[in-house]
Amino acid sequence: MIWIKRLGIGLVGIFVLLVVVLAFAYRVDLSSEAVNKKYLTSESRFIAINGLRVHVRILGKGEPVFLLHGSFASLHTWDAWQQAMSPYYQTISLDFPGHGLTGPDSLKRYGIKDYSKLVQELAEELELIQYHVAGNSMGGAVAMQLASDYPKNILSLNLIDAAGAPAGNPMLPDSSAQKKTNSGGGWIFQVARHPIFSKLLLSCTPKFLFEMNMKQVYGDDTKVTEEVTTRYYELMLREGNRQATLDRLSQPRTSNIHYERLTMPTLILWGAEDQWIPLAQGKRLKEAIPGANLVILDGVGHVPMEESPTETVSEYLSFLGVEVRKSYLQPSNQVAYAK
Repeated sequence: MIWIKRLGIGLVGIFVLLVVVLAFAYRVDLSSEAVNKKYLTSESRFIAINGLRVHVRILGKGEPVFLLHGSFASLHTWDAWQQAMSPYYQTISLDFPGHGLTGPDSLKRYGIKDYSKLVQELAEELELIQYHVAGNSMGGAVAMQLASDYPKNILSLNLIDAAGAPAGNPMLPDSSAQKKTNSGGGWIFQVARHPIFSKLLLSCTPKFLFEMNMKQVYGDDTKVTEEVTTRYYELMLREGNRQATLDRLSQPRTSNIHYERLTMPTLILWGAEDQWIPLAQGKRLKEAIPGANLVILDGVGHVPMEESPTETVSEYLSFLGVEVRKSYLQPSNQVAYAK
């Protein structure tokens, strides 16, 4: 009977340890007021779109460029790009519903088609008839859906480690990286979709998980700063965003992209070290989109505009026709636009 007593003591010890871990990881939601106070910028504004109060940041003048972020991110992912592009273009970034300072949507409109419709409605609210669009990860899928549904409105596409590539040959075996992409990207997606662990995330969201996540999406994890990790973490804790994330990831995918309609000039930028959406997906997009140009970024991961902002924004400005030098922040002598 001694072994039964020892087993009981062991189980009690594990239970106590679990309670301590959960108590340590417990985090209440941050109020929208507190998060707004810290993360609103001088260019921020909230625009009412179809019952939503969307956080938008607009910089610069010229032809408009929409910048669309990915899952778990916010418009802050484009900070460096917006600063660099503002002398030449009007850049417009936004927090999708369920992200950043926009917060949750009571109607749970979190699909790719929902987001693409929201961007078009925002363009109409801003009285923009045509515009360029760039998107990273999930935002890339939104950009392609926009271009598929409203091809006459889109001047050019920039797809940065984008989700939404067409399916591969079902007769060929998937690589391990491809299997991971098909099932939803990084490990954090698997946790968020798990029927038990996902519920724990609503109240127990330890910061170290976000530190691990950021090191996975950067090719060079030494570039992951405390400031960036804290921003991702605190914006997830904004009231309603954790539940919105679980709602979004539990919904069926609603995209319906017609790649043959994407005849506008298209640049594909891809981090060679992307662990969430491997380079094979970028090559597949290049094959599917007529005339698309693929630029591979050595040593870079899933969020090139954050990890390598100078190189990536230079590539994009060059694609748009802006004369680019290494010191790209200096005024340029010539500006042209992709038509």
